Amino acid sequence: MPSALRWVSLLAVGAAAFVAGGAAQGPGSQPRPTRKQVLAWADIRNGVQHDSVTRALVTIERLGRESGAFDTYIRTDSQLITKKPITMAGNPRPITSKNLDYFDAIFFFGLREIDLTPDQKADLLAFVKEDGKGFVAAHTATTAFFSWPEFGEMLGGRFDEHPWNITEATVLIEDPQFPAMKHFPLKSVIRDEHYQTKDFTRDKIRVLARLDSASVDLKNPRVHRTDGDFPVAWVRNYGKGRVFYSTLGHAAENWDQPVVQTMYLEAMKWALGMVPGDATPRPLPGGDR
Repeated sequence: MPSALRWVSLLAVGAAAFVAGGAAQGPGSQPRPTRKQVLAWADIRNGVQHDSVTRALVTIERLGRESGAFDTYIRTDSQLITKKPITMAGNPRPITSKNLDYFDAIFFFGLREIDLTPDQKADLLAFVKEDGKGFVAAHTATTAFFSWPEFGEMLGGRFDEHPWNITEATVLIEDPQFPAMKHFPLKSVIRDEHYQTKDFTRDKIRVLARLDSASVDLKNPRVHRTDGDFPVAWVRNYGKGRVFYSTLGHAAENWDQPVVQTMYLEAMKWALGMVPGDATPRPLPGGDR
């Protein structure tokens, strides 16, 4: 065989082997990255559109990248909330290597009734409870999935109005040793859309920060709590996994504040198991209201 023809033949065989190998491997067989992987998930199609969502997502991505703690993959749909291979109709080959199995934690800024199948709901709960992964949730997260009780159980509480709308209120830090709280003053005034929470119990969550009830109008007709207990941030263990939630982050400018950025960065590192933090439930500190 002439030399030139032999080289063409060899190149053709090599190219065919490469293509065949790629088809056999597919996106799902790509090697796992060494850095932690976070899915920033903000499906807001069925609720009030918060302008802060974009700022929050890009802030989480930047914090992970600049700190070197994690990489972030941003999605505003719910396609990746599954453990099944993701394919196109009529083609069994996966179109992406990413599903819940790829990620180590979720940053969630969704709201209201997000369209998930029963299998997706089961996979999401298993992601945290059975796989021992992290779930960090911001602001509107407590408004999500009101028709799905298990989600509220995982998160630890439910939205029950924002009686004071956007206002300044005093935030008291209950656990200054927790990594997401260390940088806060023990008492500070924060302007945000402060929430009232229902369906929570201090027997199941560890409240890290709460509103000073003396700094808000308790006579507002939308105030339903009679105990003056208005959590601003809490953590809990859910099965093998770690869950963090904070009410803070309503406005885009809130995500430019160093205290808010540091809180969510350190919360994510805790949820990823990179730093220790006590999530043992405990009661409201004695004598405090």
